[in-house]
Amino acid sequence: MPIDHRAAARVRGLFEQAGYTVDGVRQLLGPVAGRALARDEIVPALRAARGGTPAETLLRLFWLQVPVPDSALPFDDMVTLGLVERSGGEVAALLHVEPVEPAPGTSSSGRSGDVPAPSSCGYAVSDLKARPGGVRLRPDHVVGQGGASGSLAQLVVHRPVDDALDLGTGSGVQALHLAGRARRITATDVNPRALGLARLSFALSGIEAELLAGSLFEPVEDRTFDLIVSNPPFVISPDLRFGYRESGLPGDEICRRLVRQAPEHLADGGWCHLLANWLHIDGEAWEERVAGWIEGVDGWVVQRDVQDPAEYAELWLRDSCEAGTPEYRHRYDTWLDYFESRKVTGVGFGWITLHKSGGESVRAEELRQAVDQPVGAYVQDVVRGRPDDLTPGTTLRTAGGVVQEQIGRPGAEDPERIVLRQTRGLRRAAQVGTVPAALAGACDGDLPLGPLLDAIAQLTGADPADVRSRAWDVLPDLIADGFFDIIG
Repeated sequence: MPIDHRAAARVRGLFEQAGYTVDGVRQLLGPVAGRALARDEIVPALRAARGGTPAETLLRLFWLQVPVPDSALPFDDMVTLGLVERSGGEVAALLHVEPVEPAPGTSSSGRSGDVPAPSSCGYAVSDLKARPGGVRLRPDHVVGQGGASGSLAQLVVHRPVDDALDLGTGSGVQALHLAGRARRITATDVNPRALGLARLSFALSGIEAELLAGSLFEPVEDRTFDLIVSNPPFVISPDLRFGYRESGLPGDEICRRLVRQAPEHLADGGWCHLLANWLHIDGEAWEERVAGWIEGVDGWVVQRDVQDPAEYAELWLRDSCEAGTPEYRHRYDTWLDYFESRKVTGVGFGWITLHKSGGESVRAEELRQAVDQPVGAYVQDVVRGRPDDLTPGTTLRTAGGVVQEQIGRPGAEDPERIVLRQTRGLRRAAQVGTVPAALAGACDGDLPLGPLLDAIAQLTGADPADVRSRAWDVLPDLIADGFFDIIG
C-alpha cells in the first residue's frame, strides 16, 4: 500500500515536538526504568510515564502498548499510516514505533561529497512486542531494535561510503543507522511484511533507501558495495517457525553462506559486518571451523559468548514467550534432540568482519571481557595482518593505554609472570617474556629495533642473537594484537 509521505512528515514533526526521541525517552524513563525496559519489564516504565504529557502518551502507546485517550493527541495521520486504531474513545497501537539515534561516530565532519547529514533521530516501525500472556508472534513477525542490532551498529567501521547494503533489513534499523554515512542505501529482505514496515520506517525518518525482495545476495547478484551489514536470522533451530530469527537452513549454514558469498559483493577496500551464531561440535575446534568459512579477504571472527544446548533452547523459547505454555516441554525436548543428533556441545555468539584489502589474513578469537564501544571507531586498526617483514631498522611505538603487570610471590626477586594489558580498545592481555616487556618500556618511536635489542642484551647479559631471535618470534603477534604500532 502506498505511504502518505506528507502524513509521515507531520507525524515525525509531532514526535520531535513532543520529545519522543532517543534523548527524550531516556530522560523520561531515567536509569532504573530504562534498564528494566531493556529487560522487557514494563512496570517501572509505566510508572515513569503515568503523566499526560505528549512524550508520556507516545511512550505508553507505541512502546508499552497501552491504549491512550483519543483526545490526548491529534491521531488522524497516525491512523492514515496504519500505526494506530481508534475504538471506544481510545487509541491503541497497531505497530511498535521506537526512536533510533544516528550511528555511533556519524557526524557532519565525517561526511564527504553528497553523503546526507544525519537526522537527529529516526523511527523504526516493527510489530508489537510479544510478551507473556499478551501478543503472540506471527510467523512473519518483524522485530525492531534490540541488543543484537545495537551491537551491530557499534561494530560498523566509521567511514563515509558511496554504496551500502543492509542485507536482511527487517524493520530497517541498520539502514537508519547508516543514513548519515552512505550516499546510497540498498535494503533487502525475504519477508514482504518486513519490507513494508521498513518502507514505513524510512518514511517516518525522512530518509531514502532502495528496497529489494529476496534471499541472501540474490536481489543484488551482480552488484558490489563499499559496506555490507547484516543481522541475519542466525538462530540455530530444529525448524523454521519465525522468519525474523530462523532461516530454515540446517545448523549455522545461513552464516556460513553469508560469509562465503559476501566477498563477491564487496568493492575493493569494502567492509562487511555481520552478527552470527555458530555450532561447537564435539571433536572440532570452533575457531578453525568458522575461520574456514572465510576466503579471499581479511577476516576477524569474535566469539563474545557461548551457551550450552539447554541454555540456548531456553533463551529462544523465552524470546517467543513460550515458557509456561503447553508446547514448552515438547519444543524444548525437540531442540535438545536436534543438537544431540549433531554432536553439538554449545553455540557461540559473536560477530564476523570481512575487509577486501587484497590480503587474506584471518583471525578467530574469544573476547568475553568488556571492550570499548564503538568498536567501529578502531576496527580498521584491529583488522590488520601479522607483519612478516620486521627488520632491525623497523621503528615501533608502544600503543597508548598499554600497561605492564608483574605477578609473583611477595618479596620474590623476579616475577613469575609478566603481562601486557590494554586499558582501552579490545582490552586484550598477553603474557610476555623479559624482551618484549623491556621493549614495551623502551619503544617510544625514537630508535629502531636493532639498537634497542642490542641495549636490552647488554643490560641483561644475554646473547644479542638470542635476544633478536626471541623478539622476531613474538613481536609480529603483539603488533597484530595492537600492543605496538609500526611507525617506520
